[in-house]
Parts: sequence; structure tokens; C-alpha cells
Amino acid sequence: MTSTGEGQGRAGPPLWWTRRRDVVVDAALAAVSAAECAWEGVRFAHDAGTPVPAGVLFGAVVGATLVLRRRWPIAVVLVGIAVAPAETGFLLSVVGMYSLASSEVPRRIIAALASMSLLATFVVMYLKTRGDVEADASLVVALSGFVAVALTVPPVLLGLYIGARRRLMESLQERADSLERELSLLADRAEERAEWARTEERTRIAREMHDVVAHRVSLMVVHAAALEAVAAKDPARAAKNAALVGDMGRQALTELREMLGVLRAAPKPAVAVAAAAAVAVATAGPVAVGGAEEGPTLAELEALVGQSRAAGMAVEMVVQGDGAGTVYAAEVEQTAYRVVQEALTNCHKHAPGARVVVRVAHREGEVAMQVENGPCEGAADGVGLPSGGNGLVGMRERVLGLGGVFVSGPTDAGGFRVSAVLPVR
Repeated sequence: MTSTGEGQGRAGPPLWWTRRRDVVVDAALAAVSAAECAWEGVRFAHDAGTPVPAGVLFGAVVGATLVLRRRWPIAVVLVGIAVAPAETGFLLSVVGMYSLASSEVPRRIIAALASMSLLATFVVMYLKTRGDVEADASLVVALSGFVAVALTVPPVLLGLYIGARRRLMESLQERADSLERELSLLADRAEERAEWARTEERTRIAREMHDVVAHRVSLMVVHAAALEAVAAKDPARAAKNAALVGDMGRQALTELREMLGVLRAAPKPAVAVAAAAAVAVATAGPVAVGGAEEGPTLAELEALVGQSRAAGMAVEMVVQGDGAGTVYAAEVEQTAYRVVQEALTNCHKHAPGARVVVRVAHREGEVAMQVENGPCEGAADGVGLPSGGNGLVGMRERVLGLGGVFVSGPTDAGGFRVSAVLPVR
């Protein structure tokens, strides 16, 4: 129900009360106190020599002030202290002291008013007892003190306890609400991290699919074009190209089956994925979401270059550094291989007939690779390989994900150069 509906269907508690039950309780206490003070006002009127109706009215008004105990507890206690000499307002004093002690009034004010009430009760009881009872003075003092303490201390202690308990419950409620908000926020963040992890996984799979399909299929298209050109003139070369196309197709299918097998595997729980994403964010390090499967390595670059040579490309490979036989981390090896693979694919697409140089340099703490092609001579033009425009983007994402450096652009000689440096640790 809306707030408007609540306001129309049921009015809230009036004035300073927060619950209807509080209104009923305070009204009942005020009525009882007014009746008590009105009854005692009759005796007060006789002792003071005033008209009885005036005494009754005075007592009723004094007793009715108890209805203000939640809003102005100090005023109620002061009224009780003021009418103490008239021996009026027993319920008013007791309930007023309880209300004062349970409120948010500073402790020093509570102590001062409680002392004043204690002293006023003691004086009234002492004077009344000494005049009515013939007894030893010490007994009168002890009796007056007992009555004053009994009427003042228990209400104060009970009020302090109830006030402390109320504040504790409010504090616990606030903490519970705060914890609920924090849990809701954590759940939202976990969902965001899980969504981020899923996005990263989709990006990684798309990148792998692009690298595998683009390179293998590009070589198949090149060989198919060569097969079509020499089928009638050179059957032996045509058969060789057909065999190469078959090998390329089988390799592409094998790699696709491996990736599809990973996709068909049982998915990780969303909490685990979110936790992996949280660790990746917290450590600010390269983490392969969804796991790093075994992939190609730098040792397979020779075979990769050989495939491009078999497709008719003039490729030269140069390896520099003392760490030629070093085995790096799986993600470093795979990223380096994919960069060279995608660069060679781009050479097949955009620079047919150009001379290509592949350089791999092993340095201290890093490995660098560079693929540079010269100007396109147009000798093998007409293959018609499509381009999706995601090759350089994928290479950059791979390299930057490992904290490396990636640079690509045209050369002064009219060719194109792709360079990447990867940290090995």
C-alpha cells in the first residue's frame, strides 16, 4: 500500500507519539493521575482554606500534566516537585521520574532533578511524620529517608535500564539495516563481477576463434586459389596443394573441436567466476578468465612459418638472443605465437607476394617479436580474402593483457610492421 493509501485509510498517531498504544497508555496514566490529584486536592483545599472546586480543579490540572511525559519529561518532574509540599501527585512524581530517566536527557540533568525530588520527598515526609507520630528524631529521619529513596531511586533505575535497552535495540536495528544494505551491495557487486567475467570469457573465446579460423582458412583459400590456377597445367603441384588444403582443414577442425570441448564442459559456478574476477581486479594482474588451456608455443613458429612458405609466401625467420630454447609461461608462449600467426594472416590478406621477415628476440626478462612485410608486388593478387578488422585489435588486447607493449603501423618502404614485447614474468 502506498503512503497515500495509508494516509487515507488510517491516520497515524497524533502529535509526538509514534504508536497508538503510547497514546492510550499516556492518556490512561494522565486520567488516573488527574483523579488522584483531584481527590488529594479536596484535602489541600481544606488545609489551605480555599474553595473545594478550586482545589479539585487544581489537582486535576496538575495530574493531567502526566500526558506530556514523553514530550517534556523535565517539565513533568518539575511540576511533581513543585506540588510535593501539598502532598499531591504520588503517581505523577513516580512516573515522571521514570520517564525522565528513560529519555535522552543528559545524565547530569537526571541526577540533579532526582536529587531535588528526593530532597523534596524527604522534607515533606519528615515534616508530616514528625507532626503526626511522636517518636525518636532518628527514627523519623530514617523513615523519611526510606520513603524518599523508595519513591525516587527505583523509578530512576528502572528508567535508566529501559532507556539503555531501547538505545541498544535501536543500535542493533541500525546495524542490522546497515548489514542488509552491505549484503545487498556485495550481491550487486558479485553480479557485476560475474557479468564482467562472462564478458571477458566471451571476448577470449572470440579472439581464439578468430585466430584459429582466420589463419587456417586463409591458408586454405590461398592454396585453393593456387590449386585452381595449376590444376590443368601441373597436376603434381595441384595434388600437393590439395593435400595441403586437407591438412589445413583438419588442423582447423581439431583446434575448433578443442575449443568447443571447453565450451561444452560443465560451467563454473557464478560465485567462483566472480571470485576469479575479483582476484584479477585486486591483483591487477593478467588472469585468463575461465582457465588457461594448453595452446601453441614458440617452438611451433617454425612450422607456422613453413605453412606460409608452402602457400607461396617468401618468409624469412630470424631468432635472436641466448634464450632460444627457453620455455616461458603458457600464456606468454601462446600470446607470442598468436601475434605472429595473426600478422602472417594479415600478410596473406593484404600483402600477397610481398617479402615477409619474422623476428623473435629473447632478452632478459622479456621476449619480443616483429613481423614486417615489404611492399605488395601483386603477384598473388585476386585471392579475395575477407577481413573483419579485428586482427590488430585482438593482438593488442592479448599483449596488453599480459602487461606488454604492442605497436603496429606502415613502414617507410611501403610495407607494414607489427611489433610486440611481452614480459616473461
